[in-house]
Amino acid sequence: MIRKIESLDGVTGVIIGRSYGGKSLGKNGKTGSVRVQREVPGGLKAVTQTSKGLQELFIRTEEGRAEDAWRRIEGMG
Repeated sequence: MIRKIESLDGVTGVIIGRSYGGKSLGKNGKTGSVRVQREVPGGLKAVTQTSKGLQELFIRTEEGRAEDAWRRIEGMG
């Protein structure tokens, strides 16, 4: 899923952050699921479900492209 996000128009990269073992996105949180949490300067904060828990992601976007990237990521579900 990270490679798909990186290939989106307007996305310049994905930075992997902290991992939280034992945490879950909930009932619909299958391994590989990504949930965008909020827009921040430079991109989007998100989390992805792994087999061991949650992994933080920072999705770096071109200026003015974060909202469009957010919609496309939600559409990947």
